[in-house]
Amino acid sequence: MTNKSARIPPGVREGGHSKITAEEGENWAAVYRDRVDTVDDERLRWFYQQGVVAAETPLDQVSFVALDFETTGLSAEQDEIISIGLVPFDLNRIRLRESRYWLLKPNQGLTETSVPFHGITHSQLDDAPDLIHILEQVLAAVAGKIVVVHYRYIEREFFYTAVKKRLGEGILFPMVDTMELEAQLYRRGICSQIKRLLGAKQESIRLGDSRLRYSLPHYGQHHALTDAIATAELLQAQIQHRYSPSVPISDLWI
Repeated sequence: MTNKSARIPPGVREGGHSKITAEEGENWAAVYRDRVDTVDDERLRWFYQQGVVAAETPLDQVSFVALDFETTGLSAEQDEIISIGLVPFDLNRIRLRESRYWLLKPNQGLTETSVPFHGITHSQLDDAPDLIHILEQVLAAVAGKIVVVHYRYIEREFFYTAVKKRLGEGILFPMVDTMELEAQLYRRGICSQIKRLLGAKQESIRLGDSRLRYSLPHYGQHHALTDAIATAELLQAQIQHRYSPSVPISDLWI
């Protein structure tokens, strides 16, 4: 098999915080068309053949899927995904009955420092599959939808790297990052800049703290499915409070 994973789609660059990131204003339709012609793996080709919503599609006409990973650490090159949670939703409804959750067995054992964070034990992963065995299910769950995450550098980098290690080529698709939406207001907004100049403490943009600002209930964190549901609810609240449902998806995706 020829390795085309090094061929980065047009308008996409490597670097920054992530292994692979999309440029602002990315033409995702063009990326998908390019990938259909250049990927070797049939599973990835099928995924890209499902297409992506048009950039001008209003938010209230978009099908979303919230996605969250728990990992053994923060390095996509050295650490691994050990659980995946996802739930489809739109601006009016979260489809809990269609949610999915998988435990994945890492090639390396869990570290004692990571177990207290994600709460997943060695025994829970003894019979868990490798990502390759559930990859088609994950791709089917997110194909044609806009993926929503809280801090895209985890999900984008880990998924790209994990798929590349197994198939010889990575995967890339648009995301809406609820942490980025909070950062635009609370880290880069005028009020935030004034606070920083005055030495005041910055607002936290972590998932739980972000939810509190919208009066959303507290959920226990570091469970992939719970965090995916929490992220879906957060985006619904962000759009309700700060955006019009008629705003095009291209204003939010990355």
